[in-house]
Amino acid sequence: MKVHKLKTVIVMAFAATLLGCQGDGSSNQSEPVTPDVELTAQEIQNGVLTPEVLWKFGRIGSTSVSPDAKTVLFTVTRYSMDANKGVTNIYTVPVEGGEPKELTTNATNDFSPQWLPDGSRIGFLSTRGGATQLWEMNVDGANPVQVTDIEGGISSFAYAPTGDRIMYTKNVQIEKTPKDLHPDMPKVNVRITDNMMYRHWNYWRDGSFRHIFVADYTNGKVGTGKDIMEGEPWDSPMSPYFSDDELAWSPCGKIIAYTSKKFHGKDLAVTTNSDIYLYNIEDGTTENITEGMMGYDKYPVFSPDGKMIAWQSMETPGYESDKARLYVLNLETGERTYMTKGFDQNANSITWSGCGNNLIFISEINATQQIYKINLESKEITQVTDGWHNYSWFSPAKGTLVAQKMSMSMATELFTINPETGEDTQLTFINKHIYDNIKMGEVTQRWVKTTDGKNMLVWVILPPNFDPNKEYPALLYCQGGPQSAVSQFFSYRWNFQIMAANDYVIVAPNRRGVPSFGQEWNAQISGDYSGQNIKDYLSAIDNVKQEPWVDEDRLGAVGASYGGYSAFYLAGVHQNRFKAFIAHNGMFNFESFYASTEETFFPNHDFGGPYWDKTNRVAQRTYANSPHKLVQNWNTPIMVVVGEHDYRIAYSEGLQAFNAAQLLGVPSRLLVFPDETHFVVKPQNAVVWQREFFGWLDKWLK
Repeated sequence: MKVHKLKTVIVMAFAATLLGCQGDGSSNQSEPVTPDVELTAQEIQNGVLTPEVLWKFGRIGSTSVSPDAKTVLFTVTRYSMDANKGVTNIYTVPVEGGEPKELTTNATNDFSPQWLPDGSRIGFLSTRGGATQLWEMNVDGANPVQVTDIEGGISSFAYAPTGDRIMYTKNVQIEKTPKDLHPDMPKVNVRITDNMMYRHWNYWRDGSFRHIFVADYTNGKVGTGKDIMEGEPWDSPMSPYFSDDELAWSPCGKIIAYTSKKFHGKDLAVTTNSDIYLYNIEDGTTENITEGMMGYDKYPVFSPDGKMIAWQSMETPGYESDKARLYVLNLETGERTYMTKGFDQNANSITWSGCGNNLIFISEINATQQIYKINLESKEITQVTDGWHNYSWFSPAKGTLVAQKMSMSMATELFTINPETGEDTQLTFINKHIYDNIKMGEVTQRWVKTTDGKNMLVWVILPPNFDPNKEYPALLYCQGGPQSAVSQFFSYRWNFQIMAANDYVIVAPNRRGVPSFGQEWNAQISGDYSGQNIKDYLSAIDNVKQEPWVDEDRLGAVGASYGGYSAFYLAGVHQNRFKAFIAHNGMFNFESFYASTEETFFPNHDFGGPYWDKTNRVAQRTYANSPHKLVQNWNTPIMVVVGEHDYRIAYSEGLQAFNAAQLLGVPSRLLVFPDETHFVVKPQNAVVWQREFFGWLDKWLK
């Protein structure tokens, strides 16, 4: 259930909103979109965050630094509520600071911009011609020219550092379709499969796979592409995220490193064992450099001199939240080095310093995301940044770092960072007009003793116009994942500031099972879903409800995914603490969940195994404590939310829970979004979701 990389965590919902215009590259040209940007007089007068205001935020996306390290290239996506969709445009801003310049203003989406290796032009993907193709323009946005005209469009691209080649990805039909199998039935509408993993996250597999192509490139002309995975029935980048970070050019432009899980059906569903492959363009050979490393291996990055390659590695096959280790391979000697051995934190978003003497990465600590560096020779690790914020992306820029930064009170903006002191300077102010008129609630931190004597970090977010002499209802926020920290993220869905703006005190605990507090804390939850982390939730709310400004008779609990399961489970064991629940796309019946989810490795690890293994004590304890076996204790109003295209946790889980509540006579409400997935991301759907969310809570807690 977890989104696997920090960067991906932040952009996953954002990316989902663009699937209609990006996807596999085959989309049609869009109608003009006029984004909602300015606040209304009423919104300014109210002065607090609302669903409508939240959708007026500009959302910074793809970012890169020019080869001369003087200019930052980035995208901003804005949304139109009337059109019910967004539009993405490309901007630049000087590294030394200044006003951003908008380079594209098309009605269609322009995204994934990259500098040509010599910095002379900018390449980008666009739907302005219909299917997604590669375009190029001058660095000031002038003279846009379509570069590719590839059937079906492309999904990503990258210039070789030498400037003479380009790689791009697109979907390739490998397996026969039902129409191929039954050519006399051209109108047939059926899915036929003989293997597992027939659907993933939010789409059904159709026998096509994402493949990498390499082509010659000269002065804006792209030659015929060669499929370097010809005939192979697997994806690179890997589904379901298809992250460009899983691909890399060598500095010499002769090697492509790529990530793939080369398994079929059941084997694909039960393992996380991906590998990194090196494809030699000159002789067409492919080498697996992580053979024998059994967990996730991905995100390869070559050293500046091309002699080494670093990547992120997990040890355990089937454990998607295992420790993310930093490995380096010397390509000349074949020696592998575990760089972060003894470092009880993850290493994400790995990048080489400009000189190649250090590796820089992002790691979570105490529910924040900070930038670290490690010396290649001494292996000494230094924390570069500190504070209550998340850095989600960065790039070296000749003596400085350019980074994306966010917090619970600020959406992503660009900053520069002094790599010696960690001091940062804000570069962009995309949403200043909102912050100038909207008051955010105070974010506070407390450490709460758990039932087993541990210290747990709990964020408490207060209403914007907090009055300590007033009593407020409070919401216990149950995090998804389950192995995802309640860090300093700014969410466009489960946004703490919008909850606080509705006059609720928010209690957001980093209960057992989240990273950034050491691997023991993170791993404890596996096989113990109904145990210590549930006690941690209750320790958090029991602590905060003692405050004189919290009304302990008006407490609610809300959550999505694992947080939705948490709400379902708490509804059966909370002993009348809560007066309302909201469960979004949560697991209700562990047996049906096991039988319907696509990544079987997840319940195999976190549940302990399949429900039919009666000799497996861990698994049997898990299934014995499934929320559906506690519904006889339900007596508290509950709202259930599902998306019909959620294939991680099938929407039927929520239907079962709602039906049980109805049959028991428990006040309940069901929201079914036929065109949404694990997330609700379409603008009008998202606003209605927020309205129903607070309508339900207000009904029972106010």
